[in-house]
Order: sequence, then structure tokens, then C-alpha cells
Amino acid sequence: MLVLLYFIAFFGAPALVSAFNWLARPFISAGIVEMMQVRDLNFLWRAILALSLGYSAYISEIFRAGIESISKEQSEAAQTEGASYGQIMRFILLPQAIQNVLPALGNELIAILKDSALVSVLGVQDMTQLSKVYAASTFRTFEAYGIAALLYLMMTLGLALFVRWFEQRIEVKL
Repeated sequence: MLVLLYFIAFFGAPALVSAFNWLARPFISAGIVEMMQVRDLNFLWRAILALSLGYSAYISEIFRAGIESISKEQSEAAQTEGASYGQIMRFILLPQAIQNVLPALGNELIAILKDSALVSVLGVQDMTQLSKVYAASTFRTFEAYGIAALLYLMMTLGLALFVRWFEQRIEVKL
């Protein structure tokens, strides 16, 4: 994920700005839109883009595996009853698949939360970066990083408890 963060921040963002300027060339020459500079794309948005791209691949694989875990006989039976593909997905496959993928999906959400600390290498002000700045200015390293670790622990446990509660709630409804 760290390599992807660096790649998006220092290669992907300039390429994206260059592509935007190329596509908006008629509007730029007409004075409707200003030419975009690489520095106009904030590092926070670069980090969000990198984390989104990285984890969307994992999450899509989780959903693919969840859908494939449902036996084909169920969709075949629905087809014989005259259900459309959309109805089969909405009423038969996806409710079962969501129940199957919730543990893995919760795991990925917690991993995103923990990997969000990596954005501090780009200078984005997150908890890790703010802890680093505070520790450097006050020499209270243990307190600064201890509080950051405690906050990450509380958010991780809270998210894990929420996912467990949601799993139990959805099992009752299905």
C-alpha cells in the first residue's frame, strides 16, 4: 500500500492533471476553465485516491467470491420461475452473498482504518502526522504516540464491534 501511495502521489497525480489539461484544452483556450497545475491536486486527495484504488480491488474480489459461493442451482431455479437477472441478483444471490462476505468486508474496513496511518508519509495531517509533530515540538514521544495508538485501538475495536453487531442483525433478517 505504501508503494501504491507513492506511485499515485508522485506519478499518478501528474498524469491525471496532464490528462485533464489535454481533455479540457478547448475549454482552457476559450477561457472557460483554467489550466490545472499538479500542485492544485492536494496530497490528501492523492492519498484518498490511492487508498480507494488499492482497497477497491480487494473489496471487489471479496464480493466476487461471495457471489460465486452461492450455488448455481438457486439462480437456475429462479430462472425457471421467470425471474430476470436483476431480480435474481437482488432477491436471491446478493442477500446470501452479503451475509457470506461480511466478516471479510469488516476485516478490510479495519485494514483501511489502520492503513490510513500510512498517508502521513505524504505529509497529510492525520493522527500519526500530528503525533509526530507534537512529539517533535514537546519531546513527549510516549504520550503523543500512546494517545494515537489508543485512538486507533478504540476506532478499530468500535468498528469490529459494529461489524459483529451488523452480522448478527442481518442473520436475523435473512
